[in-house]
Amino acid sequence: MAALIPFPNISPEVFSISLFGMEFALRWYALAYIVGIGLGWAIARTALARPRLWKNDSPPMAPTQLDDLMTWIILGIVIGGRLGFVLFYQPAYYLANPLEIPMIWQGGMSFHGGMLGVILGTWIFAARYAIPQLQTADTLALGTPVAIMLGRLANFVNAELWGRPTDAPWGVIFPMRGALCDGEVCARHPSQLYEAGLEGLLLGGLLVILAFAGGALKKPGLVAGVFFAGYGSARFIVEFFRLADAQFITPDNPYGHVLRLSDSIGITMGQMLSLPMILVGVLVILIGRRQWR
Repeated sequence: MAALIPFPNISPEVFSISLFGMEFALRWYALAYIVGIGLGWAIARTALARPRLWKNDSPPMAPTQLDDLMTWIILGIVIGGRLGFVLFYQPAYYLANPLEIPMIWQGGMSFHGGMLGVILGTWIFAARYAIPQLQTADTLALGTPVAIMLGRLANFVNAELWGRPTDAPWGVIFPMRGALCDGEVCARHPSQLYEAGLEGLLLGGLLVILAFAGGALKKPGLVAGVFFAGYGSARFIVEFFRLADAQFITPDNPYGHVLRLSDSIGITMGQMLSLPMILVGVLVILIGRRQWR
């Protein structure tokens, strides 16, 4: 059965105002970042405020220290996310146009780059204040999926990062010209919603259950390890339905594989970057097991 679900008529702007002859707008994508970081902070702070959840009834930091850490996290997300996009997806373009690298308002952020930025910022902060690094990672991992979920929902509202063509009943007709199939209207996988569900709702729910009901925070590295491995696995799966970035798609490589085994089988850049996350997740759990006794 062919699916032709029209894209909902949602403006990418929450509201806009004119001041002194200039237009200022709050976009859903920016709001998703703001609310997502705020909710992630609230979840992490709630866990820190319950000593019984942690090993030896001792949280890794005071809730007020989390507030200080948020500055490092925000910088890591913005700087790491932008540099990750530049280096992983369009290095040649930005090498030729270096002045455009800071122009994040023109789009282009990498989740994997942002994650590396957060890891680096958190490691520096934890080392500086002698805070247990594995338990700090557990704290942040607990609050991250909700931000991912809201970010992917904002991607859907913006009608970006859509999926491959499909005849599934839930396929969506995205309004952009680039979403046409050989110049014809077609339905595509709403891969943004797949990611919101798997990387955000499902993974976040699992981590909350493990932390607040399963005693996982008493085992340093377990929550962080499950997050890394869970996100990497979910993203790897969704990449089979998500359209690859345009710079990797050519007439003889329609799936945008960066590592090709055949014409239709290969690995996308998203999958290439997700595999190390799975390995890191397993490694974090193995390292943390030494502290579980």
